[in-house]
Amino acid sequence: MRQMRQPINRQDGAVAIIVGLSIAVLIGFAGLALDAGQLYVTKTELQNAADACALSAAYELTGDPVPAENFTRAENAGITVATQNRVGFQGANIVAGSVAVTFGSSLSGGSWLSASSNPPGTTKYVRCVIDRPNIPLWFMRVLGIDDADVNALATATLTPAQTNCAIPMALCSDRYGGSAPDFGYVVGQWYSMNFKETGGGSGMSDLTGNFRWIDFDPSSGTPGCSGGGAQELACLLEGAGQCNLPANNLGSCAGASPGNPIPGCVGQTGNITSLGKAFNTRFGIYQGGGGVTTGDLTSAPPDFTGFAYNTTTWPLGENAYNGTSGTTDNFLASRAANTPVQADENPGGSSSASQTQLHDYGADRRLVTLPFVPCADFESGQQSPIRGYACILMLSPYKKSGQDVTVSAEYLGASNAPGSPCATSGAVGGPSSVGPMVPALVQ
Repeated sequence: MRQMRQPINRQDGAVAIIVGLSIAVLIGFAGLALDAGQLYVTKTELQNAADACALSAAYELTGDPVPAENFTRAENAGITVATQNRVGFQGANIVAGSVAVTFGSSLSGGSWLSASSNPPGTTKYVRCVIDRPNIPLWFMRVLGIDDADVNALATATLTPAQTNCAIPMALCSDRYGGSAPDFGYVVGQWYSMNFKETGGGSGMSDLTGNFRWIDFDPSSGTPGCSGGGAQELACLLEGAGQCNLPANNLGSCAGASPGNPIPGCVGQTGNITSLGKAFNTRFGIYQGGGGVTTGDLTSAPPDFTGFAYNTTTWPLGENAYNGTSGTTDNFLASRAANTPVQADENPGGSSSASQTQLHDYGADRRLVTLPFVPCADFESGQQSPIRGYACILMLSPYKKSGQDVTVSAEYLGASNAPGSPCATSGAVGGPSSVGPMVPALVQ
């Protein structure tokens, strides 16, 4: 009897061992599910922040070559946007120290340099890497894994857009007899855009200038800008401009009317005496007493600089964007220094933004996109087709004597030309797209 009971005694505790081993396995599986899920969520949060960082930074990579100060501005923009995102199940903001913004000339290799390392002007890519180190794990500790590191990477560049935003002005494609894409305009040259505010019933009969005010959508109003006519155009000038524009129309607009719209055909405005106020907000000039308010600066943002260029302040009379004329800063330098508009350029009864306000609220408001149109079509009373899009620098505020208005601009090339200084919003397109350069993720 004693010998028969011995095998039974040897099995005592076997179930406990099996249960113990099973619990370890179950905890391992739970850790794999829960801890891996935590890391996956963190990765998604970091990737969203990295994408936003790269897109914001890429917006500043304009110009050919890219100005040195643009890299610092791109780095600051990327870090600022990244730190507005949250991580850890949206529990905490991403910290600036975990964001690395670098710049490169090629995706296929080469060095990635920080802004302080002086990237070359040929640099066209920006990369954001965001780290989240030492994330404490819950169940994987059983297997000896206490924490984990997660990071995300995104790379962006500028590419032509399918659609774009433009101000409600147009250059005359029929002024110099040239062909697309520049129609006879020369990069760096200044062009008079003088005109009369009223006359001929349409306000467009005087063809001595190089541009026209236009209505991008004669058949209906613009979302967010009610009132029509000059009120609608003033709203566009104070805001981002007209977006989701039609593609070029290489044909005719004969027969086009508000009741019979033809794609790519734009109309003309009537009396435009109210547009000076909206135009000048881009120089940090705001009409009315009481000084410049936060409401002014947020509803109609100024450029980074209001400094006006004319043959007195810039005797060279060309290349104010990045050229040299005496001791006066060019536009890029004035923008970096947030130089306010000169007192004698400020119309009576207006206030101008200070250097601090330009720094805090400034945006790219004087490097603008606008279409090329045959202005002679307006003279015959019909709508005009969009032939292409240009990038210009608004040189000086809107001034007038009686009904004569003096406005000038520097031509900076077709808006979709590689290295164009004009960057705006819009849907990313392909190599044949006609819109201006917009940020696009490439990695």
